[in-house]
Amino acid sequence: MPKFLFVTPPLASYLLHAVQIAQKSRYLFLKFYFCGHIQSIALPMKFDIIADQAIALVRETGELVRREREKLLGRGIISKGKNDFVTQVDKAAEEHLAKGLSQILPGCGFIAEEGTVGQYPSEYVWIIDPIDGTTNFIHGAPPYSISVGLMVKNALAGGIVYEITADECFYAFKGGKAYLNGGEIKVSSTPNVKDALLATGFPYTEFSRMEAYMQTMQYFFHNSHGVRRLGSAAADLAYVACGRYDGFYEYDLKPYDVAAGAFIIEAAGGRVTDFKGGNDFLFGKEIVAGNSLLFDELQSVIGSFLNK
Repeated sequence: MPKFLFVTPPLASYLLHAVQIAQKSRYLFLKFYFCGHIQSIALPMKFDIIADQAIALVRETGELVRREREKLLGRGIISKGKNDFVTQVDKAAEEHLAKGLSQILPGCGFIAEEGTVGQYPSEYVWIIDPIDGTTNFIHGAPPYSISVGLMVKNALAGGIVYEITADECFYAFKGGKAYLNGGEIKVSSTPNVKDALLATGFPYTEFSRMEAYMQTMQYFFHNSHGVRRLGSAAADLAYVACGRYDGFYEYDLKPYDVAAGAFIIEAAGGRVTDFKGGNDFLFGKEIVAGNSLLFDELQSVIGSFLNK
């Protein structure tokens, strides 16, 4: 096998042109035949291009959700379990997202709440919740959000949270900053829990840790500026990223609830862990997030109740 491959000028020109086309088309690999074998040229991921395309798609899907909300009127609502609902709009929105995201990154995989797309393994995986806050959506109570995270080789590399009712799009991608509707955002600078406004979510299917969870609530009632519960974890995390909330915690969440928001918080200068202070917040069904100044105190308090 020769160490060097010499090509004629016409072939070199052809390959260069093909690479340029592939880059513009956002493909990750250019495959071509040479000497009877398939060869590949790896291309750098252009996260700015991916971000632009994905944000436009998410906003487009948000408009679909707004239109269909007016037609719902109690129809097409299915119970997945106690206090756990899905509507025909969730499914339509997820299908729309999956189709568009597959065009942005051909060959990608999915982790999707409603299971409308094949969830096959890939180095590039979109983690999507078409409507985070479905119960809010059913009742017409804001907020409800679209959450789209991107994982590359098992590491988060991007996130978009679109809060539909407020028309607020929070996003961040690898190598860049965090933004809200095009303006840069950062987490708050509140230095301690006693001066913090916190957010959480109430358990609705898993109640085994309820007593310990209520103890955390009681502690924060007495030792913070207050606790809020919106009904959309994706929105809660986005609000931490832009400094409206100083911290957030919840258990029994799924990857599609937290992937996008967690990445945006880190890009905005915040921290995210599980209750023990580890990194298993994506699949471990527990998450603590906050600005870096008060994070250790927040995580320690939560852990003292919920790690027993």
